[in-house]
Amino acid sequence: MSFRFAPPLAGQGSTDPRPLSARHAADAYDATGTAYLHYADGVSDPQRHFSSRYAFADRTLWSRIEASLIALHASGRRAIRILDIGCGPGTWTMRTARRAAQLGFTGIECRGIDPSPGMIALAKQAAAEVESAAIGLSFEVADLHGALASEDDHGADLVLCLYGVFNHLAAPLRASAAQALARVNGGTLIVTARSVGSLPTIYVAGIEQAAHYVQDNDADRMEVDLTDGTHLAFDSHLFRASELAALFSPHCPVRELTGLDLFHSRFACNPAWNPAGANGAETAERLARLEQLCAADEVLIDSAAHIMLVAEPHL
Repeated sequence: MSFRFAPPLAGQGSTDPRPLSARHAADAYDATGTAYLHYADGVSDPQRHFSSRYAFADRTLWSRIEASLIALHASGRRAIRILDIGCGPGTWTMRTARRAAQLGFTGIECRGIDPSPGMIALAKQAAAEVESAAIGLSFEVADLHGALASEDDHGADLVLCLYGVFNHLAAPLRASAAQALARVNGGTLIVTARSVGSLPTIYVAGIEQAAHYVQDNDADRMEVDLTDGTHLAFDSHLFRASELAALFSPHCPVRELTGLDLFHSRFACNPAWNPAGANGAETAERLARLEQLCAADEVLIDSAAHIMLVAEPHL
């Protein structure tokens, strides 16, 4: 099954069934650079104030990350090791590191990896502005399997693998990726992935930046023509919650499986159509109640923007 928007893509018609390499996904993120940063993260305080179009999902995700930091600090630990696999421009890595420093951790070691040189360049640029002596940041260009091969068993207190990372993995790599993430987790593992019932995305920029796009759900492939004429093609697999859980449950106890943003994106105002203030505080309050009620529903979860899995180590 394919989802098609607008006329066929230029050059469309390839029937090559082979999965596209991780390099293609990295190239797609390289092509958009800082535009991806503003699309994904908005203009926000590096700590907890979220302003992107995905702010509700970000706040929910952040609550789980922050809770893991607080629990570890309450246990008496003052040193922490954080892995961010598919770190992009490093926003979540540095947000987490800064919060750990605020809580009183005195030794904060963070490693962010991403296959996109452009994203790692942005991460290193941002890292240069981190002034806390307690925080050690390293960012490197690498793929998931290569980076995790050098990690000790249960060597990280917090492992993050967020948003599009698992969606871009070819089918033969998903099970081993889940196993590798579970192996290095010594505290909390948090994974998010786009769901089968989510609203359309092109991952690397806002959907309004696409002149045409096709999500081929049989081939797990996305092709996009951006409005500036750039053509992108990369692996894109949409998950059911049960599928994501099945990848991890043989290797670690899954503590939580929930949907991120069932309603907020669907009720979001379009500034090209809706008047300012069309959705007020009362709407936001009701949507938040609906999210809380339905996020873990076994049917509705697959229509969330993202599925979030939180796992413990198998010690």
